[in-house]
Amino acid sequence: MSTNREYNNPLIEQRADPWVYKHTDGYYYFTASVPEYDRIEVRRATSIEGLSEAEPVVVWRKYESGPLSANIWAPEIHYINGKWYIYFAAARTTETKEGLFDHRMYVLENASANPLEGRWTEKGQMKTAWESFALDATTFEHKGIHYYVWAQKDPDIDGNSNLYISAMANGWTLTGPQTMIATPEYPWEVIGFKVNEGAAVLKRGGRIFMTFSASATDHNYCMGLLTADEDSDLLDAASWTKHPEPVFQTCEENGQYGPGHNSFTVDEHGRDVLIYHARNYKEIEGDPLYDPNRHTRAQRLHWKEDGTPDFGVPVKDGRDRSDH
Repeated sequence: MSTNREYNNPLIEQRADPWVYKHTDGYYYFTASVPEYDRIEVRRATSIEGLSEAEPVVVWRKYESGPLSANIWAPEIHYINGKWYIYFAAARTTETKEGLFDHRMYVLENASANPLEGRWTEKGQMKTAWESFALDATTFEHKGIHYYVWAQKDPDIDGNSNLYISAMANGWTLTGPQTMIATPEYPWEVIGFKVNEGAAVLKRGGRIFMTFSASATDHNYCMGLLTADEDSDLLDAASWTKHPEPVFQTCEENGQYGPGHNSFTVDEHGRDVLIYHARNYKEIEGDPLYDPNRHTRAQRLHWKEDGTPDFGVPVKDGRDRSDH
């Protein structure tokens, strides 16, 4: 096997908001939004490329009615204190009110060693300071503290969603202050909708990097970057600096449109890999949310001499030749 690992993109078709987690058992675990928005699937493989052939296991399905009955979005699977957790968003209806869906954030827990087995129990809604549109939760550990980052609508701020951070008391409960660390402000963040969502965290070289996605989910969707010093107070908004330009965006030349809602993992050699979704066409019929062809893609993430991530551009479909 070449050490310059190449990925055959799309890695997994019709899977948006992809999340890949490499566990200590040597497996890569994958979950994402399915086009029907009606269930949560998990699959695993011993390689990133192997996820494309892995058999998905349905671990949870939506209810017929009530708060967990519509638009099951953006699940993420995490391992915290010896148990598995899936964070996801769900709504009561597919209808919108004043342009907003009615999503809230929920948590599933599984004590099995292998999360494709055992029982997933509902731990309920992840309660935040407001009852308002909320989604796209992620979590990360730093200096012994587990942090939860999510997108939510502040009733007093114009737009769809800002990014918030809070410490966690356990896998399903927030504790202490909840701080807004990003709000859509630049032109590239407010096309179609004012959106900051889909955060993912990467730690390296004394800094914490947090990607997020911005604007509408068509070809304008793109990724931004927040940075904090690892010794700073992560619950202080002043600790986070937003890069003024998008760091990853549509590449017409490579036929990749609206890349975003990413996650990070490492390859078999421990090198950083960017996982994201994108479409391979620009013209969408109807609402982009119901276009099923946001496919999961993978490519090597490189680093600049100044220690910041170099996302490059979304590579063409087929083999990723970016590693020569």
